[in-house]
Amino acid sequence: MAMIIAAGTFELHFPEVHTLKEKRQVLRCLLDRVRAKFSVSIAEVEYNDLWQRSVIGVAIVSNDRTHLEQMGSKIEEIIQSHDQATMINREWEFL
Repeated sequence: MAMIIAAGTFELHFPEVHTLKEKRQVLRCLLDRVRAKFSVSIAEVEYNDLWQRSVIGVAIVSNDRTHLEQMGSKIEEIIQSHDQATMINREWEFL
């Protein structure tokens, strides 16, 4: 049995956020929403000190690539549906 890891990064812009505190509140809400729906590791991995930008990293493990791709698509939908965050870029890598 093979283990497959999906590693995703999402670059986000927060056009309505004006302080780091606001950004952290928006991010906390977004990350908690993904964690509640899926058993994944997710965290801010870049631009921690910029108040209108962030890069979120997501890691998923499975033995089925199709399952990983489906989960990745659903996670993207959650992130894209957030009204205070705009997705600038996204990348998935399968290991």
